[in-house]
Amino acid sequence: MKILVTGGAGFCGSHLVDRLLEAGYEVSVIDNLSSGKPENLNPEATFHHLDIRSPEVLRVLTEEKPDYVAHLAAQISVQVSLRNPMQDASTNVLGSINLLEACTKVGIKKLVYTSTGGAIYGEPTYLPCDEGHPVQPLCQYGASKHAIEHYLYLYQKLHGLNYTVLRFPNIYGPRQDPFGEAGVVAIFTQRMLAGRETIINGDGEQERDFLYVGDAADASLLALEKGDGGTFNLGWGRGVSINQVFGLLSKMTEYSGDAAHGPAVPEVRKICLDSSKARQTLGWEPRVSLEEGLRNTVEYFRTSLR
Repeated sequence: MKILVTGGAGFCGSHLVDRLLEAGYEVSVIDNLSSGKPENLNPEATFHHLDIRSPEVLRVLTEEKPDYVAHLAAQISVQVSLRNPMQDASTNVLGSINLLEACTKVGIKKLVYTSTGGAIYGEPTYLPCDEGHPVQPLCQYGASKHAIEHYLYLYQKLHGLNYTVLRFPNIYGPRQDPFGEAGVVAIFTQRMLAGRETIINGDGEQERDFLYVGDAADASLLALEKGDGGTFNLGWGRGVSINQVFGLLSKMTEYSGDAAHGPAVPEVRKICLDSSKARQTLGWEPRVSLEEGLRNTVEYFRTSLR
């Protein structure tokens, strides 16, 4: 079976590519390397250096003839979306529609779409959020990712395009970019190992549902064959504060400095996701504990910084 992964040189996408190859799939990748990295690419995958907004996407799908498409390519920064909503919509909405058009013309079996559970619900009215929670995003990133969920429903009704939507929480782990605005675990780890001041935005009591990247990749793999037409939250169903993450990483990296507190940024205060539906329908559950995942992440950065 053949599968094409958009964003396959990125943090989450490259882990999924590895899982797919291990499972015996023939894998091709589309990535414009705006945030993805060549060193993340698995050499066993066929690479196409391409933006998902390009008309060349149709040519690649026509040549590759994938059975499945896993769509992870996106603009993922909340703060970038707030500063530049046109850029966010151009990639996340127009780029995704361009991909959907190509998928319908080629006739793929199914598309698995990575959406966001961390930004789609806004400030929750109850926790943990299930898939029935009102969708009230507080940033353009959440709105743009959610828009494609509607487009997928339309493309299924109008063109018979099968799909599954996975709403990711805060993903962390090896290969996450430590120099961007997103990815607090990677940012903290890199700075602590380098002995540099580590800054927490606001008071640090904001909470997130942290999921290890390998567990997210496993869910995407399961969704290829299950959950047709469905939308599924992933996560542990419990929040962990940024202060807690700082404390755990300080011990693992032997960082002796105190946290510096910078100004708060516009963001959801507390979010965690109910993944009961994914457990029941996809047969998925998170396996890597926060402590184990953080240790794996620290070891990765410790090695890569040598």
